[in-house]
Amino acid sequence: MKEKEKDYTFEGEFCCQLSGQWRTVYIASSNLEKIKPNGPFRVYFHKLLFDDEQGTVDFYFYVKHKGKWEYKHVTGIKQDDGTYAVEYEGKNVFEVTHASGNILVAHNINVDEHGKKTALTGLFVKLNIGEEGLQKFKELTQEKGIEEENVVNFIENDD
Repeated sequence: MKEKEKDYTFEGEFCCQLSGQWRTVYIASSNLEKIKPNGPFRVYFHKLLFDDEQGTVDFYFYVKHKGKWEYKHVTGIKQDDGTYAVEYEGKNVFEVTHASGNILVAHNINVDEHGKKTALTGLFVKLNIGEEGLQKFKELTQEKGIEEENVVNFIENDD
């Protein structure tokens, strides 16, 4: 029987357990220009770090600008209503509306430098390969005579 995923409830308090490696699955926008290729919100999340003590969330992500990938880091400041104020391509109000061990659903309102308001939603997943999968990979790698120093971890590699 499959164990039920823990659902994190948000009443202004985030769990540090949400911090970690997250990947973008879907993004929707009321302004398609923002999420088209090379658009500022066509982002590929790398990781999110929530800090309840400091009242912050750090976003680490990739975005393509003029055809080249750029690695970005922005910090959101927790507001009294539990949302986060973020400066990126204008002013943003970011909110996690649902999260479990592997899924994060979020809403963002962006107001750009021209005062144009855009609503965005996103679905992000946390990568979890498990010990069994990692062990099978290591066994196969060793069996095929590949040295351990020739293994690249793409999840933890910031390149």
